[in-house]
Amino acid sequence: MNTNESVLRIHDLSKEFRGGAFWRRRFRAIDKVDLEVCRGSVFGLLGPNGAGKTTLIKILLGLVRGHGGTAEVFGLPAGSSESRRRVGYLPEAHRLPNYLTGWQVMMLFGMLAGRDRKDVERRAPALLERVGMLKDSQRKVKEYSKGMQQRLGLAQALVHEPELVFLDEPTDGVDPVGRMTIREMVQDLKDAGVTVFLNSHLLMEVEMICDRVVIMDHGRILREGTVEELTPKTGSVRFELRSVPDDIESVLEGFGELRRPDARSLELDTTSDEQVDSAIDRLRARGVSITAITPRKLSLEQSFIDLVKGERA
Repeated sequence: MNTNESVLRIHDLSKEFRGGAFWRRRFRAIDKVDLEVCRGSVFGLLGPNGAGKTTLIKILLGLVRGHGGTAEVFGLPAGSSESRRRVGYLPEAHRLPNYLTGWQVMMLFGMLAGRDRKDVERRAPALLERVGMLKDSQRKVKEYSKGMQQRLGLAQALVHEPELVFLDEPTDGVDPVGRMTIREMVQDLKDAGVTVFLNSHLLMEVEMICDRVVIMDHGRILREGTVEELTPKTGSVRFELRSVPDDIESVLEGFGELRRPDARSLELDTTSDEQVDSAIDRLRARGVSITAITPRKLSLEQSFIDLVKGERA
């Protein structure tokens, strides 16, 4: 598997919608976007409501047309029948036919994706079991909870063995156990060389599973990078202690601002590893037992909020 191979490439992509009286008003949903996603990666697409994320996915699937620039999937024009055969899709707020059973949904969508019935029957049980839906697969969809429908939707997106999977809010309405299962499935897909394009508002999950992340707002890319690049160290170090002496301020005098988040921890702003070493030496000389030392990083959520607020300001 060539992990440097591009499976998705976008250049100067733009899309406008018209609305208002006599369709005179124009709204630019996508604004000159450049993007490339490599095979076997988990790619996160982040942005507030109205940022253009779902429009971008629909362009890549051929569900929205009339755009400017270029969009290619597997080197083919986005939305072509050849590229779509190799793609799986779990839409946001999807609606499965509620008069069908879960098993019938798998049969229907598998054959719509070009697979014969025997092949779908071979694949479906393991996928349904993986998402915890096999025992309920003979019940009608209208009897399912939102989380059950979401897990069934994920299974149908994978039934034809796609090479690229678009997951638009895949854990929406799913309980914590179900979310863990979906995260594990995403990792399994990556290990098998499948590329996952993930759109989610749950930034903690994105931070846990994505290799690269793009943050969008108003149709434009504000920043792209690895999770590590988007969550830099803050220059603060947290010390977990068995107990904090009363004279801790004097023990660590000269190290800058000292904060006490709770009764058994403290945070120091440092400028170097040498300062951390010196702080450890002083604490140990004072007889303080240190149970953990953690460099503080900016969370993906805070990085996202700061970036979007700064752009809008």
